[in-house]
Amino acid sequence: MNKVLELKNVKRSFEQGGHHLHILNGVDLSISRGEVVALLGPSGSGKTTLLQIAGLLENPTSGDVIINGIKVESMADEYRTGLRRTQIGFVYQSHHLLSDFTALENLLLPQYIAEKAPKEAKDRAMDLLKKVGLEKRADHFPSQLSGGEQQRVAIARGLVNKPALLLADEPTGNLDPKTAEGVFQMMMQTIEDLQIGAMIVTHNHELAGRMHRVLELKNGKV
Repeated sequence: MNKVLELKNVKRSFEQGGHHLHILNGVDLSISRGEVVALLGPSGSGKTTLLQIAGLLENPTSGDVIINGIKVESMADEYRTGLRRTQIGFVYQSHHLLSDFTALENLLLPQYIAEKAPKEAKDRAMDLLKKVGLEKRADHFPSQLSGGEQQRVAIARGLVNKPALLLADEPTGNLDPKTAEGVFQMMMQTIEDLQIGAMIVTHNHELAGRMHRVLELKNGKV
């Protein structure tokens, strides 16, 4: 399987109050196309920092980040932004949908930013809304959708630009157990259908055990 994410000896440290805090102490991991990896770890262990580095939102202090075969450390900011826009999708615990835009429009905007043609963008958006069971809700605003429906739109938005890698931070954390189960099953099926790689941060060990592989971040290492 092709590797969509590789982290090699990634370290991240901060200066705080005169102290040198080591958050990541040499992380090595890889994720292949079609593979869903759970990332576990106690609060404060650096999971979010690791996710942000993998998503090119933050730079490591040292180490290599390789996205879909492309080493990113030496890239200029504009190229990193382009790579993040085209190769990486994000899903957060809170859906972060734009409240003044419909479900369909929330999926169109990222594509317009990526300079997709309007017809191509709409066809892609509607196809993904159908995959997540919301094609009949395309013209509804977030306030007209349930929590589970909003999160399904957010997952579709994370996938709309056909990324190689999906990064999700507690994507079902704000949902009740029944809704969370439905959203989780839908997300796993969609990832499998599209054959992308995914890393999902969760505190739910039962859900983690249903993913292809479980990684635990402890003492700054995986």
